[in-house]
Amino acid sequence: MAAETRISLCHWGAFKARIDDGRLVAAEPFQPGDSSARMIGAWPELVYSPLRIAQPMVREGYLKQRSASDPGQRGCEAFVPVGWDTALDLVAEELTRVRETHGPSAIFGGSYGWSSAGRVHHARTQLRRFLSAGGGYVDQYANYSWGAAQMLLPHVLGDFEAVSEAATAWPAIVENTDLLVAFGGLNPKNWHVTAGGAGQHGMSTWVRKAQERGIEFTIISPLRSDAPDGLKYQWLSPVPGSDTALMLGLAHTLLAENLHDRDFLNRYTSGFEAFSNYLAGGTDGQPKTAEWAASITGLAAEDIRQLARKMAAGRTMLSASWSLQRGDHGEQSYWALIALAAMLGQIGKPGGGFTFGYGSLNGVGAVRRRGLVPVMPPIANPAGQAIPVARIADMLLQPGGSYRCDGRDLVYPDIRLVYWAGGNPFHHHQDLNRFRKAWTRPETIIVHDSWWTPTARRADIVLPSTTSTEREDIGGSSRDPYVFYMPRLVNPVGGARDDMAIFRELAARLGCEETFTDGRSSTEWVRYLYDRMEIAAAEQGLSTPEFKVFKEQGYWEVPPPETDEILLSDFIEKGLPLATPSGRIELYSERIA
Repeated sequence: MAAETRISLCHWGAFKARIDDGRLVAAEPFQPGDSSARMIGAWPELVYSPLRIAQPMVREGYLKQRSASDPGQRGCEAFVPVGWDTALDLVAEELTRVRETHGPSAIFGGSYGWSSAGRVHHARTQLRRFLSAGGGYVDQYANYSWGAAQMLLPHVLGDFEAVSEAATAWPAIVENTDLLVAFGGLNPKNWHVTAGGAGQHGMSTWVRKAQERGIEFTIISPLRSDAPDGLKYQWLSPVPGSDTALMLGLAHTLLAENLHDRDFLNRYTSGFEAFSNYLAGGTDGQPKTAEWAASITGLAAEDIRQLARKMAAGRTMLSASWSLQRGDHGEQSYWALIALAAMLGQIGKPGGGFTFGYGSLNGVGAVRRRGLVPVMPPIANPAGQAIPVARIADMLLQPGGSYRCDGRDLVYPDIRLVYWAGGNPFHHHQDLNRFRKAWTRPETIIVHDSWWTPTARRADIVLPSTTSTEREDIGGSSRDPYVFYMPRLVNPVGGARDDMAIFRELAARLGCEETFTDGRSSTEWVRYLYDRMEIAAAEQGLSTPEFKVFKEQGYWEVPPPETDEILLSDFIEKGLPLATPSGRIELYSERIA
């Protein structure tokens, strides 16, 4: 078989795969000079890793005693290889038993992680569709990346698009900004990855262009490594976790020196009187002066005052990394950043205001159109239950226990079966010792995985799934101007099957195959998603290539938008109200209070 080169996609970016005699032998970046070359080049090692799961496996004690086995032996006992029919029968029987005995709220559909860049074979989507088609389950919502902001921002801005998708585009910064202040830094290691994959890695180019134009940078982080090599910048190194105090000290300086934009605050915000009263010490007797902030941050009070004055002297973009809100009361740093930007009066203006995540992910601020990346349609979950993503251990350890989230009083379900596909909770959960204990509580744990991850090693039934190189798909990111056709590059390794094929066979056993598949094969789903993208593109006046051409070329480079995206410009320039009680930016929230 002759060697060939095909284009595909992963979260490190698009890549050119070299196939020789049916085997993936090399992978290199789609774009020459791409900074993600080292990670992309690891693909052959990943596909043919000795840690690949070769066939369905069942924990020895579980195979003998099923739900009466000792769950404390997960991760300790040997696995027994079984055939696919045996494994799928076990899964179907156990799902039926738990649903009939305890109801759908006893099944937890765990799938947190980036899984696949492809939109059809996105594991979380497939798992949700399957469990919903079968009668329901307990889902999870929010995320570790910006979950605190997701809960806060709807009360302040009306939605959480400012952290999930919307961002002021880099060309607007390069053309208009005088000073970029990056709370949490601009860490270049984060520029390699994009959820959904990317055809461009443009952050280093935009930062270089900004510096060449004379934009000043202030990097605020305990670590010097939170800035790219070669960047000239002012470095402020506060005590970790003290960013909110610093922002308040800056805000107090603007207030005390009458550098705040009163007209903007009166017209576009609600609650500034309460906020300014807090800054002045009216609520707790402690003015949030630069000296007060210095005592908490470890910075010099004069440096704080000088930065506030510089911010007010020109067009300033404030950025906060996602990491800032991943801590106790972390959401307060985002609220404070919005308040600080509102006091400067530049929100909605080119190159001014605020944006979250410039140092957290490639593609934040990229030049791209929104609303084109195709996604699988969901199936409504009949159980209608979900927990916050970081509450898994709490849920498993405290069935029936109460908790609060976003102002609501909720109760944990009693989970008897965990079905996990996509992601590795033993990699991202916040307290692994406690999580390990919680993992022994369910009667059955089923895992789909490609490799023997810590999660797979601690399952009862393990089903080997393909990698994205072993299946056909379509992929892209809302933060990137490309959509990619993802061909099957190589045959599945060992006995691996794609998640959709696994769920299809299970759905047939459970009598819900038609609901799950909607009458389409995985290949037909790829074409269906492309057709939906064609419709969305036409609504924006764009013409897509014929599907055959798209497959042959391997990608479609979406034409850029007519104007640069400016965060909240519709609210400022067009007067479109926000979905908050006041219709404006809420610097004080009665509901949160």
